[in-house]
Amino acid sequence: MRFSTMIAALFLILAAIPAAQAQDGTQKVQVELNKLEPQANACRAYLVLQNGTESEFSSLRLDLVAFDTDGIVAKRLAVEAAPLPPGKTSLKLFDMSELACDGIGHLLLNSVLACGDQNGERADCLDLIDVTAKPGLSLIK
Repeated sequence: MRFSTMIAALFLILAAIPAAQAQDGTQKVQVELNKLEPQANACRAYLVLQNGTESEFSSLRLDLVAFDTDGIVAKRLAVEAAPLPPGKTSLKLFDMSELACDGIGHLLLNSVLACGDQNGERADCLDLIDVTAKPGLSLIK
């Protein structure tokens, strides 16, 4: 088998594996803090969301809290992450006004303010979410 054929086969196998599945086999929504970028009088956050569930989220409003480098609450905000189709990876951006990126110690996913899919409102969305962050950044739950 040629090397290029083997690589193509490997990609097909990896594509068949659910993108955001926990080690215990449950389907999850993976939320990754990917990047913080300075803006004029704000810090822009980039969240990468992977919907590893079979649900098509029409609403997924996250309650996020930014802490400064001393661990003191600096800002609280609501971020709408929907729409989020099943099996889809999405990028969501939001600005934290009046905050410098180098002054942010970590972000906390405090709760889910609203969550709904094709079957209506859901109460289990916080449990469905796993959080990660790129090196040098911190997103906790």
